[in-house]
Amino acid sequence: MTTISIAKDFSRYPAGRYTSKGHFSGERFRKEYILPVLNDDRELTIIMDGTVGYGSSFLEEAFGGLIREGFELEYLKEKLKLVAEDADFEIYPDEAWEYILEAEARQAN
Repeated sequence: MTTISIAKDFSRYPAGRYTSKGHFSGERFRKEYILPVLNDDRELTIIMDGTVGYGSSFLEEAFGGLIREGFELEYLKEKLKLVAEDADFEIYPDEAWEYILEAEARQAN
């Protein structure tokens, strides 16, 4: 299993959807941090504590973008674990999963 802390391994200031809009975008996080692990068929835990927060564009692109990359929902449920222990961050794993589910629903239609 691989564990990534967004705050420690990526940035305390994640923001934006696309790399063209910022160095710590959801697109970059997905492509450089999430995809290498999932493409190797490894389990991944992402710790969401410790940042200044998350914008919807970052979360949608980083996590909803996994569906657009071709990952199946069931595979993500098996391999991807999103955690937050700090009460100030506990909403973010659920929000990220909502974006995954929304992307899945759009793909199905």
